[in-house]
Amino acid sequence: MASEEQTPAEAPASFAPPSLDGAVLVSIEFCDRCRWLHRASWVQTELLLTFPPPIIEAITLIPRNSDETAGRFRVWVKERGAQTPQLAWDRKTEGGFPELKVLKQRIRDVIQPGKSLGHSDKKE
Repeated sequence: MASEEQTPAEAPASFAPPSLDGAVLVSIEFCDRCRWLHRASWVQTELLLTFPPPIIEAITLIPRNSDETAGRFRVWVKERGAQTPQLAWDRKTEGGFPELKVLKQRIRDVIQPGKSLGHSDKKE
């Protein structure tokens, strides 16, 4: 069987990584020793469903595994054009994990102030 020639678009040498310069980025830091990967990936999924690309371009999961990061669950948001991210949630200072409604509101307030979140904005 003869190998088919690749078109220039299929040639790996022509591939370029996506540029995230100027993009809205979210990072979720979590304690891997506490086995919080599932929680972090669930939060990641919910945020991407609420703020689909191009609103949020990427959400990075950052497992931590040291004594200094034990019990950590932090959510960071880097808005378009910003040099450094803002802390949206810290489990230790907030006294627990974020209620998704509250986390979505905080992220919205940074990246899309005034955007309605529908039922997530309703008062209880």
